[in-house]
Amino acid sequence: MTRGMQLNELLNLPVMVDLETSNRAFLLGRTKGFSLAKKGEYPCHVIRVGRTYRVSRAALLRALDIDPNESGAGSSHPTPPCENDPHHQR
Repeated sequence: MTRGMQLNELLNLPVMVDLETSNRAFLLGRTKGFSLAKKGEYPCHVIRVGRTYRVSRAALLRALDIDPNESGAGSSHPTPPCENDPHHQR
């Protein structure tokens, strides 16, 4: 059985991942994922590098309809409080 990936795992992926990692995100087994990539029918854009396949995090997130900006990805700093916020202390 293929184990999927949690949202935080997807958002913390490196810029490029191997096809096996991408297969997990799409809940695809190894054989099915490689078969789809070979036929050009993979759920997102796949880059062939020599004898291997790579998938960009951006293409993977787009295909899964995940907006990394709305999910707070890439931001290690909290959003500063708004000065109009009644709870903001000066």
